[in-house]
Amino acid sequence: MKTAAERRARLVCFQECALTGYPPVETQMENIPEERCAAGIRAVSALAREWGVCILLGTVLYDGGRRYNSALVFDENGEEICRYDKRALWGWDAENFTPGERDGVFVLDGLSIGIRICFDVRFPELFRTLFDGGTQLCVMPFCDTAMQYPERRRVLTGHLRTRASENVMQILSVNSLSRCPAVPTAWFDRNGRIVKQTDRERLLLCDVTVPEEDFGMRGRRVNAALFREKRT
Repeated sequence: MKTAAERRARLVCFQECALTGYPPVETQMENIPEERCAAGIRAVSALAREWGVCILLGTVLYDGGRRYNSALVFDENGEEICRYDKRALWGWDAENFTPGERDGVFVLDGLSIGIRICFDVRFPELFRTLFDGGTQLCVMPFCDTAMQYPERRRVLTGHLRTRASENVMQILSVNSLSRCPAVPTAWFDRNGRIVKQTDRERLLLCDVTVPEEDFGMRGRRVNAALFREKRT
């Protein structure tokens, strides 16, 4: 956070379950009691306020007797301004978390930003709702790691390229480095091209702007809007 503040970053994004570790890969659920999560979330809120930088943080979240795989956004005053709960659950996730229902969209400096988490990337419907709402950037926290990953990495990177291109939106993926990352930490432009990426622990700075649409972008947007009208 200190480095981000010195570099004048506006929003610092962390991976899926960054606060707690992602169970069962990085920790176990019994090591994440509710009171410990609450204390950690308060501490992160205080960090945002201390450094005057917004934070998007993945965490296990307890709420109303239920448990969620969530991403929280704090503004520069430490106030929570957005929450998204992972919606696509399967296997261990489905056994331990409740699927979310929030849209996960917030506005920062006039930029409409959506959130999706890890397995959500497999389902284009979850991104079409962002397109329908005019979202310009989607932040995707991941904890998708493996000991051997080349083919999986090609497939998941392809998903990210496609979600960016078909919805004419920029995507920032942020993955854990606890093992070999099966998804790059990367910034994809609206044509699905990787602008920046890293596979080591460091601050990856992205200057997110919304340039004018080119011919292909307009074609994708116009046709998608037509198909949306036909659906409704």
